[in-house]
Amino acid sequence: MDRRRFIGTVASGLLAAPLAAEAQQAAKIARIGYLNVNAASANPRLFEAFRQGLRDLGYVEGRNLLIEFRSTEGKSERLQVLAAELVTLRIDVFVTGGGTLAALAAQRATGSIPIVFNSVGDPVASGLVASLARPGANITGLSLLFPELVGKCLELLKQAVPGVGRVAVLFQPGAVPERSERDILKGAEVAAQALGVGLQTVEARGPADLDRAFADMVRARADALTVLSTPMFLSERRHLADLAAARRLPTVFSFREYVEAGSLMSYGPDIADMSRRAATYVDKILKGAKPADLPVEQPTKFELVINLKTAKDLGLTIPQSVLARADEVIQ
Repeated sequence: MDRRRFIGTVASGLLAAPLAAEAQQAAKIARIGYLNVNAASANPRLFEAFRQGLRDLGYVEGRNLLIEFRSTEGKSERLQVLAAELVTLRIDVFVTGGGTLAALAAQRATGSIPIVFNSVGDPVASGLVASLARPGANITGLSLLFPELVGKCLELLKQAVPGVGRVAVLFQPGAVPERSERDILKGAEVAAQALGVGLQTVEARGPADLDRAFADMVRARADALTVLSTPMFLSERRHLADLAAARRLPTVFSFREYVEAGSLMSYGPDIADMSRRAATYVDKILKGAKPADLPVEQPTKFELVINLKTAKDLGLTIPQSVLARADEVIQ
């Protein structure tokens, strides 16, 4: 090989090396599709907790990570359209937030793209997975275990407000599959009987139904209220707090966001922690794990949050035994 040909060959190799490295780096960008019922702005700490979980695992948006976020803006009838749209974007992992309906939409949209769901009440009863230990197919994630949770909320409400004799349960029909809804309401009924309190179930299909629902509670002489959280109720949490305050109803929810908005108390999983844990599923899948081999996780961190300002406005004195158990007391 003559000298000029040798130099040309070396130069070509040197030029090609950065291009090959650049192409390899571009190929390593993970594309995540994130489907939620509510906009990220409705509860920004949850989406940010997911992003932080990814950052902690070494993913940097714009460098080796791209998140395609889609929200129905509270219109759950748009879930299937948006799920199909995300599938066309050639995402590597499909993540859903906002409960069971988003996870079901993703499941219907693809049988091949790995799916990680977050905040699903009962994934087995919903038909999302075969079992918690062995999900099967292309889907796994984190479960909230709502049937057990509503009973604990009623128990804490009775302890915080001992004089309660009748509790209203506000729920949104169709927000979860029929079997899950039935199990949740049955759990509330069993807990109420054990606590010796009456139970009144009240429906609200959308924000326009809330004023009527609270009027029904007043007519039924409810002393307190528990709400089975859905994305719609979460986005209406300040309205719910105002309605309860106007009718002097002590209220217990499953998530702290409602208490921060002015309701009395909450007991339930730390859903920001669950969002961070969802990132670990994504990381494992991107590194080659199969959803079918990743067991569904249940909550590991629960929190009791009490709003003392709201208690004072309602004329309540929360027993010290309950306050001592609180993870946070809002003054």
